[in-house]
Amino acid sequence: MKRNVVLQLTGIERHYGQGETVLSILKGADFSLHRGEIVALVAPSGTGKSTLLHVAGLLEHPDAGDVTINGNPCNGLSDERRTAIRRNEIGFVYQFHHLLPEFSAIENIMMPQLIAGLPWKEARQRASQLLDYMRIGHRGEHRPTELSGGEQQRVAIARAVANAPLVLFADEPTGNLDPETAHYVFDALEALVRQSGLAALIATHNHDLAARMDRRVTISDGKVVEF
Repeated sequence: MKRNVVLQLTGIERHYGQGETVLSILKGADFSLHRGEIVALVAPSGTGKSTLLHVAGLLEHPDAGDVTINGNPCNGLSDERRTAIRRNEIGFVYQFHHLLPEFSAIENIMMPQLIAGLPWKEARQRASQLLDYMRIGHRGEHRPTELSGGEQQRVAIARAVANAPLVLFADEPTGNLDPETAHYVFDALEALVRQSGLAALIATHNHDLAARMDRRVTISDGKVVEF
């Protein structure tokens, strides 16, 4: 059965600098991501992995090309509309968890839901379910400093999917963890993606984890290439 395309990048260009100092990172990059699949983005540092994720996730504007999410073109949208799409349809996970230190694990997961307008009781129920799914339900009332690195990252993953996004972007989500913990965290991430049916693009240097994903792509001369 043909899966729906939830993310389409067409002819994406991204440049930094001016005049003779212009650095071209993306040069007409094309990429599509389908519902329910996990794609590994494996490329050396400095080739544009984070730039691609930021453009695709509407954190940066491309200098040329089109970004389409769930069939809706995103070029030319107001900042308010782009923010709404990021909040409701996109989830982000980074190498460092970026949890709010003054809040507990469950409160961190509730936060994006409350911002989106979900009632407190429903947000807490959803957060509790995600903590249980990530096998850290017993750590819900602990603050980030009281959690291990792997637990912090699982909370960050749960927070990223709290609003049931269509697509999840992860930038080296296990890069700050030891190999055993990295595999454990990826197991939880993969299970959550498979169960929810969302699409995920994961940048990683870990070739063992990349081999477990549905496809692997890299960035070569500013373009996205499958290998």
